[in-house]
Amino acid sequence: MAAIIYLFFFSAENISLLDTKVLSLTHLFLLGFVMMTIFGAMAQLVPVVLEVGHFGVELFYAIWPLLSIGTILMVLGFLNYPQLLPYGGTVVLISMMIFVMEIFLTIKKVEKLNLVITSILISNIFLFFGIIFGLVMALTYAGIIETDIYALLRSHVFLVIGGYITITLMGLSVVLLPMFGLSHGFSKKPLEIAMAMMSVAVLIVVSSSFIELKILNYIGYILSILSLIVYFYMVQTIYKTRARKEIDIYVKSLLFSYFSMIAALFLAAAYLIFDFEPLLLSSAWLIFFGFFGFAITGHVYKIIPFLVWFERFSPLVGKEKVPMLTDMLPKKSSSAQFVFSAIGVLVIAIAILLQDDALIKAGASFLLMGALALVRSVFFMINYK
Repeated sequence: MAAIIYLFFFSAENISLLDTKVLSLTHLFLLGFVMMTIFGAMAQLVPVVLEVGHFGVELFYAIWPLLSIGTILMVLGFLNYPQLLPYGGTVVLISMMIFVMEIFLTIKKVEKLNLVITSILISNIFLFFGIIFGLVMALTYAGIIETDIYALLRSHVFLVIGGYITITLMGLSVVLLPMFGLSHGFSKKPLEIAMAMMSVAVLIVVSSSFIELKILNYIGYILSILSLIVYFYMVQTIYKTRARKEIDIYVKSLLFSYFSMIAALFLAAAYLIFDFEPLLLSSAWLIFFGFFGFAITGHVYKIIPFLVWFERFSPLVGKEKVPMLTDMLPKKSSSAQFVFSAIGVLVIAIAILLQDDALIKAGASFLLMGALALVRSVFFMINYK
């Protein structure tokens, strides 16, 4: 919600990747929404995926306040108070270290690694180094140390976005997509290939921060694009083999998220050819707000009803009538959220390409309506009786 409100004060003219407005918006959305949601989901899903209990699930209660404080300090630091960046970066580092260490200690209890567990292990290793690079960048912005911030930015982005968020989504997809779509009999080989390609791409891009070979960057970029294409092929296979054919809000959200990913890949490829920075910024927008945003909100409509049903109604099964999971989903507000948010994402993607401030505010208006509808839906599902 805060990230969307911030868009009303955002200018699309002459923006660049290192523009403080872009950096503050990116961290507000990724840390405040994407990472917070992923951490919360992992608290619930890790025992299911790993088939072992958390090492210390109580530690998650310390993560969200620390991450919230760190995010606010970093956003303020990027906007007007660079002296706050080291403090915000340190608090974010502490919160993520708690998460990473808890996950590592939980994985240590697992007797045998499988593909999903491996994805969680790899992604959290990348997260560990990603936040280290991020803290170094924060110290550089604050003027405390001197580094090549452009080189660090590439490594930070690929470690966190490609190495952690993308590989985490890839690994969880092979669990959640078949479970919610009742898919069977598909090969997991494409996922292995996609994860390997993305991991190598991240390592190559990080290496380019220390080795001055421009071709390494392009090899890493192309390999990451190919990785997402292979991943999309696997998702398409799962979709075709699903037994549940209903096109509900979950499926609609995933379809739009993957459409955003494909559009973002075309824009990224165009950037490599034409070297026009708005192409890259529009691609990043579609990845963040289109792919990540809709993948997360789509799963919210599945995970929250299940958790509430399991906690509140499962003890009543066989004793009295209990609701179905579909009964706990607000049809009107979820549909409104999808429509308004999808229009907003597309309008702003075009606005970034055209560098049009009026279109930015128009898209933000649609996104705000979608965010309000999402908040209403979440409260409806949580308070369902």
